[in-house]
Amino acid sequence: MSSARPIIVVAGVGNGSGTGAATARLFAKEGYRVALIARNADHLKNTAAGITAAGGEAVPFPVQAYDAASLTSAFNSIKSQWPDSVLRVAVWNAAHGVWKPFLQITDEEVTEALNTNVRAAFAFSRLAITAFKENDLSEIGKRGALIFTGATASLRGNTTTSAFAAGKFGLRALSQSLNKEFGKDNIHVSHAIIDGGILTDRVRERRNDPNWEANEDVRLSPESIAKSYLYLTNQDRSAWTWELDLRPAHEKW
Repeated sequence: MSSARPIIVVAGVGNGSGTGAATARLFAKEGYRVALIARNADHLKNTAAGITAAGGEAVPFPVQAYDAASLTSAFNSIKSQWPDSVLRVAVWNAAHGVWKPFLQITDEEVTEALNTNVRAAFAFSRLAITAFKENDLSEIGKRGALIFTGATASLRGNTTTSAFAAGKFGLRALSQSLNKEFGKDNIHVSHAIIDGGILTDRVRERRNDPNWEANEDVRLSPESIAKSYLYLTNQDRSAWTWELDLRPAHEKW
């Protein structure tokens, strides 16, 4: 087995304040080489630079779109960047949200929601699983871990979430199907339902509520979600989780 450090690829990093970036930072501290995929090249570069400055190893791989061609090119570049390492963890954290009454949603918005939340996730999964299948078993009996970030809408639609929920329902179904099909190959596929507001720059700006921000009982921390992803990755083959449901202590679920 290769002695080089393993690779984690994270797709969906935003401006570096959310779940994707927090996961990247934590796994870098755990000794992983971090491949970052997102559409905003500047944000991606800044996130990678921050990880590197903290002593980790991260490289940005910007894509023009979340589609099969762009993701395939990114995975090829990752392999070229670290030819002596193997991909061990892949996190699909990309999403596209549409929150409108049903009759106001355009066909273009439906297409974008399904392309990002489902179609691109298929392409990402195919690339990750293909790489995992070439790996030897790790010391905990797995060839790789594929993790999907879900949402409340993965289980429950609402008055303005028809397009978003359709995509998240599809993503959850994909994750469950892959878990069933590739578990026999010692590939661990899991899905995390994020049920509540996450403390990111965008949510902080939208809510503009210092009390909400300061109250750890009512919102999710990206760093805590990242710790759950590390927990999933480190589960040995005798006890694997397919789905986690993560929410703050005072969420009214």
